[in-house]
Amino acid sequence: MKTYFRLLSFAKPIEKFAIPYIIFTIFGVIFSTLNLALLAPLLTTLFANSPTGEAIAKPENWLNLIKTFNYYAYLANVKYGASGALKFVCSIIVISVFLGNIFRYLSQRVMENLRIHTLLNLRKSVFNNVMDLHLGYFSNERKGDIISKISADVQVVQFSVTGTLQVIFKEPLQLIAYIVFLFVISVKLTLFSILVIPVSAFVISRIVKRLKAQAQESQKSYSNMISNLDEALSGIKIIKAFNAVDFIKQKFDNENVRYSKISKSMAKRQQLASPVSEFMGVAMVSAIVLYGGSLIISKQSDLDAASFISYIALFSQVMRPAKAISDSFSNIHSGIAAGERVLQLIDEKPAIVDAPNALAIPDFKTEIRLEKVCFAYAEKEILKNVDLTIAKGKNIALVGPSGGGKSTLMDLIPRFIEAQSGNIFIDGQDIKSLKTNSLRALMGVVNQESILFNDTIFNNIAFSKPSATQQEVEAAAKIANAHNFILQTENGYQTNIGDRGIKLSGGQKQRINIARAVLANPPIMLLDEATSALDTESEKLVQDALNNLMKNRTTLVIAHRLSTIQNADNIIVLDAGQVVEQGNHLELLNHNGVYKRLIDMQAFND
Repeated sequence: MKTYFRLLSFAKPIEKFAIPYIIFTIFGVIFSTLNLALLAPLLTTLFANSPTGEAIAKPENWLNLIKTFNYYAYLANVKYGASGALKFVCSIIVISVFLGNIFRYLSQRVMENLRIHTLLNLRKSVFNNVMDLHLGYFSNERKGDIISKISADVQVVQFSVTGTLQVIFKEPLQLIAYIVFLFVISVKLTLFSILVIPVSAFVISRIVKRLKAQAQESQKSYSNMISNLDEALSGIKIIKAFNAVDFIKQKFDNENVRYSKISKSMAKRQQLASPVSEFMGVAMVSAIVLYGGSLIISKQSDLDAASFISYIALFSQVMRPAKAISDSFSNIHSGIAAGERVLQLIDEKPAIVDAPNALAIPDFKTEIRLEKVCFAYAEKEILKNVDLTIAKGKNIALVGPSGGGKSTLMDLIPRFIEAQSGNIFIDGQDIKSLKTNSLRALMGVVNQESILFNDTIFNNIAFSKPSATQQEVEAAAKIANAHNFILQTENGYQTNIGDRGIKLSGGQKQRINIARAVLANPPIMLLDEATSALDTESEKLVQDALNNLMKNRTTLVIAHRLSTIQNADNIIVLDAGQVVEQGNHLELLNHNGVYKRLIDMQAFND
């Protein structure tokens, strides 16, 4: 129940919905119950033995509604005849049904608003928390699992948990109202008849016992399917290139079959609860007819035929709220299991957060300095006691064998990841003491992989500055050597580039990335192998764009093609997580160390 009440906390302010819902539901229950209770006066009026019917005394207590209505129906019969009494009773029933449905509609509208409000808050909370998580979290989690939690699991929660809230209040209230009227009609019959409710509840509880575990398995299987789908769509070119279509189909089908089997098993249990309760209800109604009928036949009961038929009609409706309650118990297991997965994502805490007294850094003035920085993934040490100074306005290159720690070192500066030990300073301030947003605002990033969105070229460039004008975007595109090819596209800057920029070539995508960084106009640029995936012609265009980008900026560059960084002010050579050499191009060649070996290997390969 802890999970259930925590999920309900997303409905705050719940009193905004709860108070009108309670009021509308109470009136709806009253009139819905009266509709059946008025059946007795209707039957009495229809089948009276004389023009005026048998004389009926006025009830001492008006709370006995059935006798009260019988009395007034009798008066109408005496005054206006059977036809007038029938019109009176039918008018009361129509008014009661109308009011009952009006209040039922209003209560459903309030509950629907509560459901949508809860869903809005829940989805907002889970998405916001996912966006706040550190990058390392996404390296360890499957994207499909995260998508499944935000979409499918949240949907399950909204329908089962908030739907159950409706059942928890309305249906027990309706059940109590029916039982009260049953006691009013006949205490003896009611004591006999209510035995079905605990028996039915026990049987249904046995049926739905394993539903929560199955729901958890089902949601896990569904997230695996989403992951397989995402990987298949993302890697469709490689899948076809290696003739792996059948393998991928089989992999997806295996998970699909597993999910279907679990769903069938869950559905079997959920759907069994309703017919079991319905069968038990019908069996009990038959028993009541037999028992009550024998009492009336043997003159051991003061019930007349009309009251007895009303009693049967009322009791037949008792099973409806009882069945709704039992169905909700079977559905709540799915909701709680999904809710636990969603809350697990909400409870995930980002590993990198601002210090309580963090300060904003408005600009970059002097240098970035790393002191004895160490970093490791699990047991694998990536960086070991790295010392490095990057002066303002300098172009610094990071080179070295693959796995040497270059990208890791670059990711430490904007705090995408956190060093296990050592310190990183900007203008003498430890970056842990700075607000992360202000720190990253000083930096522009261009990666090897072009990260673009399914949107227009204009919006992709303006992503770094949403308030940018057309002139500013075009100016950035010109610096990035992108303006000319953009004008040649179908709709110019308003051309949609498709999912991940699929309509553009690799060089065009990278120049859009560079234009985005130019528009942000940060004082520090981080370039991670920005040209390594390009052909020679595209590389030349992109390199020219990068050269424009690096003017009057502090730049940290990672490059495997060493020809692109020969003019760097300082070249840092990383090997096995340590700085083994540093200097300019000529100094390192003369040193005849790792850098010289890398140059020779690349020249040989070329």
